[in-house]
Amino acid sequence: MRRPVSLDDIDDDTPLRLDVAAALAFPDGSMTRSGLRKEAQRGRLVIERIAGKDYVTMAAIREMRSRCRADANRPASTSGSAGAAIPCGSSSTDRLRSGQAAVLAMAAELKKHSRRTSPASTAPTSGTVIPLMSQSRTS
Repeated sequence: MRRPVSLDDIDDDTPLRLDVAAALAFPDGSMTRSGLRKEAQRGRLVIERIAGKDYVTMAAIREMRSRCRADANRPASTSGSAGAAIPCGSSSTDRLRSGQAAVLAMAAELKKHSRRTSPASTAPTSGTVIPLMSQSRTS
């Protein structure tokens, strides 16, 4: 059985299970274990997997929070710019636009007529036509 953990018991590098870290770092209950996992999947939180269990440190949570901190001078929604880090919650459309441009270019290529692969038609050859016998009894 785990004993209750307080911030006085840990330092910045103490490995904590995600549910404990979420409760300590976000005491209002607004962040959960699954929320921390999502931030790790997005590359904004460093977690450690030891013996199949996920751990995080308070230092890693502090780093995540600084990456997600909104800049007061920056607009809440932006199309982003090349080389800029994508802040948490922004709606960057640069990748969408470049993806659409690539799809439109492929579609334009597919609409073009393909070049001929067979030689030009030659004069018809003469030959004997052999009618085939029908296997049907009605003919």
